Amino acid sequence: MRWTKGALGGRRLGGALAVLSVAAQLAGAQAPPAPRAPQARFVVVLDAAHGGDDSGAALSSGQAEKSLTLAFAVKLRSLLAARGMTVVITRDSDQTLPPNQRAEIANRAQAQACLSLHFSDTGSGVHLFASDLPAVPAAHFVPWKTAQSIWVNRSLALTGALNAALQQASLPVTLGRTALAGIDSMACPAVAIEIAPERTPGSAAVKSVLSNPNYQSRVAEALAAALLVWRSEARQP
Repeated sequence: MRWTKGALGGRRLGGALAVLSVAAQLAGAQAPPAPRAPQARFVVVLDAAHGGDDSGAALSSGQAEKSLTLAFAVKLRSLLAARGMTVVITRDSDQTLPPNQRAEIANRAQAQACLSLHFSDTGSGVHLFASDLPAVPAAHFVPWKTAQSIWVNRSLALTGALNAALQQASLPVTLGRTALAGIDSMACPAVAIEIAPERTPGSAAVKSVLSNPNYQSRVAEALAAALLVWRSEARQP
């Protein structure tokens, strides 16, 4: 694994994460959430990136990224629900959803984890990105567009849990931090997950994620395993 700084810059921030470009238009303030006691419900928000007018990246498979993110979110939702988790999905159809609305959904759900799902032809394996906002202690009020700053350390811990499960499944992982407008406004542990193609060992040839359905299933199963670990840690006193 390796850490990169701003690995979603350039084309990917303009393409794969276009809908999470710096678009937080609300400058209002919101109160940081109070510490949460262990609870029976464990809520995960799955944010299927892009949708509607925003097709996302044009993938070599011929499919729009927005279609892959929605299908993957539905697949992962089923796995998590079968494990007793409450799952909130930001969109369940081909609809346009701006970053601040995605953040509102996550914050209203009081999620213990939020995964923003993306696909890309660039690189290989699974890319995990946390916000690059500096961590700050909980204050009385925090600006909407930097709400994630009091959750950054928890988001990095969630990234670690995801990374461990993905590597356990023999999936290559790239770790990074970058500016993500939707996530930067979320008041919960949040990570952007970008699924890139699996590459044949010893070859530069790309195995399309679409022509290899087992690949997506392996990624989804690893993410579900990571969230089981995350849930058990969250419920510890």
